[in-house]
Amino acid sequence: MTASFEAGVPLARAQSELAAHGQMLAIDPPDGDGAATLGGVFATADSGPLRHRYGQPRDLVLGITFALGDGTVAKAGSRVIKNVAGYDIAKLFTGSFGTLGMILSLTVRLHPLPAATITVIGATSEPQRLSAAAVALACAPLELEALDVAWRAGEGRLLARVAGAQAARRTQAIERQMRDCALSDVEVVTPDEELWARQRAGQRSAQRAIVRVACRPAELGRVLALIDERGGALVGRAALGASFVEIEPAEIAWLRRMLPGGAHAVVLDIPETVRSEIDVWGEPDGAALGLMRAVKRRFDPAAVCGHGVFVGGI
Repeated sequence: MTASFEAGVPLARAQSELAAHGQMLAIDPPDGDGAATLGGVFATADSGPLRHRYGQPRDLVLGITFALGDGTVAKAGSRVIKNVAGYDIAKLFTGSFGTLGMILSLTVRLHPLPAATITVIGATSEPQRLSAAAVALACAPLELEALDVAWRAGEGRLLARVAGAQAARRTQAIERQMRDCALSDVEVVTPDEELWARQRAGQRSAQRAIVRVACRPAELGRVLALIDERGGALVGRAALGASFVEIEPAEIAWLRRMLPGGAHAVVLDIPETVRSEIDVWGEPDGAALGLMRAVKRRFDPAAVCGHGVFVGGI
């Protein structure tokens, strides 16, 4: 249930190799039509709908080999799941955007590949109703593979995915729950891979800006109302407070002002014509930024690894 890969291996190829053995690496970010590499996915900590059940890339990485700015090659972690010795540098490098060093290879935790999956969809045009239904399903003992929301053109959908031997029984429970929450057009979709491919595709845009919003799950209704007000679109992890908002670049500053307290917004995609005008990371926390700069100095004192691409110009 573990595997080691060189960082340049495409994620799609790795999944294909693992599927032949009935296993999977439980991350499913948009992969750029097969171009995304494992090193790139872990360096950016990108994820998709499977994050609901299996967590982020940092939760799946066990070991790492990396090169520092001075050419030193080092290793951290191990090939086993139980490992408590030393600092977990593999997790530190996950999501560092290459600013600490270059990932050369990874050892990751695997999971069984589901034989089949089923998705239940419910719809509503009311942001607060969609949010309440998402909270209700997130709290129900249904062992969901994924629980996502989608919002576009004034219409919202809640998507709940199940797998395994009890999938059919849980599907019936999800249908009842959605109807109890007054969602309409409740339907069961199988096969559902195309449905979830569209959901992942909503995390990217070539024409508009994509802003990743992190907030409390209970604030989802407010975020949906804001997006609807400006004609934006959204896909996101309903139970985790992680949303990907598609809006015009000129609306980014407004969105950041209007978000609930404690929420944060990071720009993922933006047209190149306005890239230099946008603060991608937003206002960083002073204490956290000081700690991150100290880590950067420790690993890359000459500032040769991805300099300037991370928060605060790190």
